[in-house]
Amino acid sequence: MARRRRPMVPGAGHALDQFKAEVMRKEGYAVNPNQPDSVKYEVARTLGVPLQAPGNNGQLTTEQAGKVGGQIGGSMVREMIRMAQEKLAQK
Repeated sequence: MARRRRPMVPGAGHALDQFKAEVMRKEGYAVNPNQPDSVKYEVARTLGVPLQAPGNNGQLTTEQAGKVGGQIGGSMVREMIRMAQEKLAQK
């Protein structure tokens, strides 16, 4: 059964997608600003994970899926921590 993750703050999805695009662009990935979620395919390609179009990934192992999500999510978390530390240092 597919999980439907939604942001805690209603309407924050677009801003999170834009943040993802910005972070992954800084990481050196080509990101389509109109489809920031598509960066996962480029990340998968660089990691050697056979990620295909939505709905065709039943053959992926949990480890493979985690590598792709971890690369993206980890980069986003590191950037959020950096931003928070910078903001705290300004006080």
